[in-house]
Amino acid sequence: MTTNRQTPSDHGDKEQDRPGLDEVVRGRPPATELATNVVRGGLIGLAETVPGVSGGTVALVTGIYTRAIASAKHLTDIPKAVLTRSDVRAEIRQVDWWLLVTVGVGMLLMVFSVAGIMADFVTDQPVYSKALFMGMIAMSVAIPFMEISRGAFPTTRSRLSAVVLFVVLAVGVVVLTSLPGVEASNPSLILVFFAATIAICALVLPGVSGSFFLLVIGLYAPTLTAVDERNLTYLAVFALGALVGLVSFVRVLEWLLANYHDLAMVAAAGLLLGSLRALWPWQGENRELLAVGNEWPAALGLFAVGVAIVAVVAIVQHRLATTRTP
Repeated sequence: MTTNRQTPSDHGDKEQDRPGLDEVVRGRPPATELATNVVRGGLIGLAETVPGVSGGTVALVTGIYTRAIASAKHLTDIPKAVLTRSDVRAEIRQVDWWLLVTVGVGMLLMVFSVAGIMADFVTDQPVYSKALFMGMIAMSVAIPFMEISRGAFPTTRSRLSAVVLFVVLAVGVVVLTSLPGVEASNPSLILVFFAATIAICALVLPGVSGSFFLLVIGLYAPTLTAVDERNLTYLAVFALGALVGLVSFVRVLEWLLANYHDLAMVAAAGLLLGSLRALWPWQGENRELLAVGNEWPAALGLFAVGVAIVAVVAIVQHRLATTRTP
């Protein structure tokens, strides 16, 4: 049932050939790839402002998921190397800085430029915004399956285990996204810190939305307001909590991708499928599902637009990957 797939950090001799700190400029990717990474980061940042949509999903669709997780894991190894006085330069060389920095720039630019707009869109147009995002996530369910190796589950037992994992996670997310939300008008900074440690996990986990988690516990609107108004105290506490959560979680996720890649993709597909429940356009105040409303023609059109957006991004990414392949 275990399937081993090499990540960029597992390539042995190739890793030894990566440029040192004094060679990093010469190892710079083409400008077009750097610009593409900024766009990818912008899309991830946009996703993180939308309840029900995960930034990890966008990273998966745009083809940088495994690379980003591997580099993030190596990034968390740097402080450890400093404390243990081991080879810090070796750890620094493991990080794909060109990827992380350009994606990070795109994320920050997008989050700080659209936070207020996105909050208004989600609040003022709940049916149409959910329909658009639902189309995007529905199409994204297929992406993890495309990443699974042929013949990954050769036995009946392995296939059954994969199916059970898929169903359990999908049902679990349905239950989670059925919980009624609350509203915290003046949340304590302690709550903000611990909420951030959990919500940030969705940044690297496809199918689980950090924004939706914040919505459930009542911190979605306060957090976007803090971003829009540049509330530095709130943002600093949130960033610290996010850092703690990311360092703790990314190491586990990188290990799962390195040792159980195909099962991890099955899990991602299950999480994505379950998250569709949160994006049903017609819901009551306590998130109970309602019948289709009169807005269905426009909602259906936006759903189709969402599907098309992800399909186009996936096709472009596939062509880029094919072009880079020797």
